[in-house]
Amino acid sequence: MSAAEYASLAVAISTLVAAFAGAVRWLVKHYLAELKSNGGDSLSDRVSRIEAKLETLLELMNRR
Repeated sequence: MSAAEYASLAVAISTLVAAFAGAVRWLVKHYLAELKSNGGDSLSDRVSRIEAKLETLLELMNRR
């Protein structure tokens, strides 16, 4: 292989690695956004509402 072929192979591999890293970064960013409270639509807000309802139910059950 010549130097130009090695250089093109290195560029191709670095492009693939960069594309993979960019895709992982995008996924992590959007999944972490679901864990932040944003006024009712995030997973965190939904879990908080379920926990509050569960606490209410447990209080009602313990009164009896």
